Amino acid sequence: MAPRVLISDKLSPLAEKVFAERGIDVDKKVGLSKEELADIIADYDGLAVRSATKLTEKIIARADRLKVVGRAGIGVDNIDVPAATARGIIVMNTPFGNSITTAEHAISLLLALARQIPAADASTRAGKWEKSAFMGVEVTGKTLGIIGCGNIGSIVAERAIGLRMKVVAYDPFLSPERAIELGVEKVELEDLLKRSDFISLHTPLTDKTRNILDAKALKIAKKGVRIINCARGGLIVEEALKAALEEGQVAGAALDVFAEEPAKENALFGVPNVVCTPHLGAATTEAQENVAVQVAEQMADYLLTGAISNAINFPSISAEEAPRLKPYIKLAEQLGSFAGQLTETGLKGVRLEYAGEISELNTKALTAAAMAGVLRPLLHHVNMVSAPEMARERGIGIEEVTRGQEGAYETYIRLSVITERQERSVAGTVFSDGKPRIIQVKGINMEAELGPHMLYTTNADKPGYIGAVGTLFGQNDVNVATFSLGRDTPGGNAIALIETDGPITDDVLSQVRGLPHVVQAARLSF
Repeated sequence: MAPRVLISDKLSPLAEKVFAERGIDVDKKVGLSKEELADIIADYDGLAVRSATKLTEKIIARADRLKVVGRAGIGVDNIDVPAATARGIIVMNTPFGNSITTAEHAISLLLALARQIPAADASTRAGKWEKSAFMGVEVTGKTLGIIGCGNIGSIVAERAIGLRMKVVAYDPFLSPERAIELGVEKVELEDLLKRSDFISLHTPLTDKTRNILDAKALKIAKKGVRIINCARGGLIVEEALKAALEEGQVAGAALDVFAEEPAKENALFGVPNVVCTPHLGAATTEAQENVAVQVAEQMADYLLTGAISNAINFPSISAEEAPRLKPYIKLAEQLGSFAGQLTETGLKGVRLEYAGEISELNTKALTAAAMAGVLRPLLHHVNMVSAPEMARERGIGIEEVTRGQEGAYETYIRLSVITERQERSVAGTVFSDGKPRIIQVKGINMEAELGPHMLYTTNADKPGYIGAVGTLFGQNDVNVATFSLGRDTPGGNAIALIETDGPITDDVLSQVRGLPHVVQAARLSF
């Protein structure tokens, strides 16, 4: 029996054509309620959606046949990915299909903002002919600051350079070599704020980027700056932007995304010199055709051959390799996540060393898992398939080294992160219980299992540190699950990895950083 796919959102007819040509039965039913979708979902092997369909845990629980969900676009907020994973359902997206369209919309908003085109249009059509009221500014020779210089940001930079603008970029993952290749100057955020005449945001919404343009940042910014956001609502504190506009600190803003969408009401509506569009970044015929064809081809490949592309929740490995690779995939991703969460300066390269038995496995899949771990703290939509490409876009070199058994462990992975300032490594292995373990950090031997809530500290190896941390935790009602230690020499450098039953609060983290002998303290989660 041929696989059966349901398209439940508005997709280009090209998607149906791809499925039909590949011998897959396809139904298109747009606008289903949650109840209607739940009633029929058990009849399908695949579900193709955009953002309108909400695939909840309750619906997934009734999806007895469902093998794959394809999202025509990047974000998968409308899909309960953990629930799908628990049911063995692959969730795919199309991370690059909207890039050019979104970049072009950002440039369009930049020019519309510079020349006040929407307001001038409304005034002229009202018969006012207020020529002197809409004095614009040229973009030629101005400085554009790009926050987030990945796939979309780099296209915006290229287009802006074509408009004879000077481009500066803030992106911790952008290497100096890639910056030179793009023709942009890599800078720190504060420098970008102080120098930019225009600022365009092209970063995902993460814990590190949320409210990146708050009241403090806007005060640091160059007076008269104009701000464009086609990335995600939540990157800008909207009330702070409103205040900055009213004070004249910010000359204008053009927004395609908002903290709450659909944005029927917003603090910025009605504020002069603000251009608003209803999340049109991906709204071109070409983009919609691209993502429709891409998601259909990916889903068809999986349903017919088992090939997996752009999966959010599963690595690109064959069924034969999966049982043997699974624990090492988890180890590689955890090592990458460990390094990625502690990396704050620009990444130049990542080196993976595979020693012993593991060197004979599919190291390409392991390296992809490790890179996904490294990049995910700042790039939420990265997966094993897209991570190597995203690293390449940012000029991050990836090196693999394989060797025979060395040292005390029969097999292990060592991941080294090379930044502009230093090289740092972390190594791990899989024990007989199938669980990954950290066995070395920055050359210091230790043994630690990683958990959901961790505190990592580096400190001078002096008496009293362990007691001080324990006392601090007791005073703040923090319960310790595991406490792992290591040092290079007596009285030298020491490392602690502490797992707690709950997340470490900002206040507790600040107190730990204030303890004597503590050099660094950071929260980690796995």
